[in-house]
Amino acid sequence: MNALPPGRPKAGQPQPGAGKAREPSSPLSSGRGRGEGGLYLAGDLGGTKALFGIAEFAGDIPIFTLTRRYASADFASLEELLTQFRADAGDALNGVVGACLAVAGPVSDDGRQARFTNLPWQADAAALEKVLGSHVTLANDFAAVAAGIAVLPAEDRLCLQTGQPRSNGVRLAIGAGTGLGMACIVPTEDGFNILPSEGGHVGYAPADNLQAEFAAFLRDEQERATAERAISGMGLVSLYRFLVTREAADLPDPLASDDPAAAIGTLALSNPQSLARRTVDIFMASYGAFAGDMALALLAHGGVYLAGGVTQKLLPLLKDGAFMTAFNAKAEHAAIARQIPVHVVTAPEIGLQGAATLAQRAFLSSRPLRS
Repeated sequence: MNALPPGRPKAGQPQPGAGKAREPSSPLSSGRGRGEGGLYLAGDLGGTKALFGIAEFAGDIPIFTLTRRYASADFASLEELLTQFRADAGDALNGVVGACLAVAGPVSDDGRQARFTNLPWQADAAALEKVLGSHVTLANDFAAVAAGIAVLPAEDRLCLQTGQPRSNGVRLAIGAGTGLGMACIVPTEDGFNILPSEGGHVGYAPADNLQAEFAAFLRDEQERATAERAISGMGLVSLYRFLVTREAADLPDPLASDDPAAAIGTLALSNPQSLARRTVDIFMASYGAFAGDMALALLAHGGVYLAGGVTQKLLPLLKDGAFMTAFNAKAEHAAIARQIPVHVVTAPEIGLQGAATLAQRAFLSSRPLRS
């Protein structure tokens, strides 16, 4: 995919949203007087949840005046979801000059078409513009995460490995959530370029005999054993199901929960002797090995940044050591791996922040130059 255009050097945090407005809104308009260009609609649309926010900019910093969260499975299509958000947002949409919707799936190079990986949805920018009444840019969800990470302040990250950071080094954004996202941040003279990626769909690389048996378990159920199918929320559930074929399940069984991945994570955090904890330990080793492999592939001396819902919910176990041990277990290249900084992103809505930044960038790049 083509690189996104150069970025800006700062970013801000979403602020608490205002109350719901029930009246339908008028079409999005080219508002003035609210920072550079007006208001911007940002969307972070994943397989589990959909986040929307309306942001104005103070300089280069997005300040969210309204945010909304929806369960993706409650809607048959993206158009239906946007129609609901528009009704809920009401007059708060007045003054919006452009939108960026970050989609969990591959996006066309021109930002006009996208396909969701873990939902039966297609995204067509022209159709979405008819719903919103304003220009829409589509971006890969992890391209948006990378846009947020590119300008992430130090207080919004937790260091797992200091390494030997290089200011001109490539940075790598990776995140385990509903799926497994990845994008690259390449520094330029005037900011950064973002290279979207579908690196989460490479083949899963087992590091030991047990992981090899798990890979075979995945192949028996699906066409391929990919990194995403092993290292994600669904991968956590698949790993637990695999281990239950060899060991006794926990009681109560987290697989009986309405949200098995969350139940496995909660039990793992509370009971070190549980099968759920063993599951998470193996999961973290696979996650670390994958992140380390991708860091070597790119020589990401600017740092590896870990995001995603699973990453943040299991943070106490991520810090326990299995992740970093596997990250650095690179045989003759272990010394290189140890030089690469590794951070966890603690900003909860980093994708929404990045989408707002991309929305402003798309709007400003489309305006004619003034004489």
